[in-house]
Amino acid sequence: MNTASKLDEIQGKVDSSQRLSFEEGMFLEEHVDLLTLGQMAHQVRTRLHGNVAYYNTNIHLNPTNVCVYRCKFCAFRSDLNAEKSYVFDEPMTRERVLEAQSQGATEIHVVGGLHHLKKFDWYVDLIRVIHETCPEIHVKAWTGVEISWFAHLTKKPYRWILEQLIDAGLGSLPGGGAEIFDAEVRGKICEHKADAQSWIDIHRTAHELGLRSNATMLYGHVEEARHRIDHLCQLRELQDETGGFQTFIPLAFHPENTGMSDLIKPSANMDLRTVAISRLMLDNFDHIKAYWIMLGEQTAQIALGFGADDLDGTVVHELIYHDAGAETPEGLTVDQIHQLIREAGCEPVERDTLYRRVQRDGLKWSVGEPVLTS
Repeated sequence: MNTASKLDEIQGKVDSSQRLSFEEGMFLEEHVDLLTLGQMAHQVRTRLHGNVAYYNTNIHLNPTNVCVYRCKFCAFRSDLNAEKSYVFDEPMTRERVLEAQSQGATEIHVVGGLHHLKKFDWYVDLIRVIHETCPEIHVKAWTGVEISWFAHLTKKPYRWILEQLIDAGLGSLPGGGAEIFDAEVRGKICEHKADAQSWIDIHRTAHELGLRSNATMLYGHVEEARHRIDHLCQLRELQDETGGFQTFIPLAFHPENTGMSDLIKPSANMDLRTVAISRLMLDNFDHIKAYWIMLGEQTAQIALGFGADDLDGTVVHELIYHDAGAETPEGLTVDQIHQLIREAGCEPVERDTLYRRVQRDGLKWSVGEPVLTS
């Protein structure tokens, strides 16, 4: 079958909402131009969301940068006695939560280093302090890698770990730590960190307990197209099983200040191709996020026409990607996000972490129905 015929066949599948195979994903990667990809992905995005683009009002808390791991792609981590090292105490945590409350935030996003001198109770207590300080703010915390570390510390199963965190106030899991599932690639960029099967098992367990979670993929480093498509297919398979994923976030690798600083960060072309292919392959994911912190505001805007329907949020106090050279602001106002979305020809809709519409009266807010009911 020639290229044009194969593209027509894929377009027919997109038109009729049929699933694309691994081989068809590879064809998209290797043979289809950016604008055609964008057109097909936007067709899927529009079918699901019309011209709406979602955002949330959130704040980040990275409670420590001290980390037992030395992942080559990470610029955030620190040794215990390094000048840049820090650890949040309880008053600092409460101050961050009260700041979030004062800004009308609906979510606090918590990820950080794996401090080898902190016991599991420290991580649990941090969630408890956040939840007790402001119960109405949703706590999205601890990636699969962190949950794996907690299991190592306690010698307890993932289910027990997650149950303790839920009791403390955990509301959902972020999607970080997935990186690329391929074992050979992981061996090159994060060989000692939790493997792909652990990440998958943790998210499966979280979904069984009623927690929703996100999923990510780190691209633009040493991986190849086949690794990206395989990663998407594995996520799709788990979503078929559990239905627990909310959104997929493609994460562009930022090499500055990392052990892979000789690499060139992904181009805008690759960013948009990855967003579009993700939308086309992940037929069972409701949302694709264009994370403006990593993509930059302009590319994130354009991505709303290439399959993405979410820009993330105000993202105040994000450190991990800024340490790796992200030049985006350390937070946007709601007005700035509205402007970005409207300039892209979309209608901004504020959602909470669980994708329910947010209604506001000043800093007071409430949630309505889910933005998708399918």
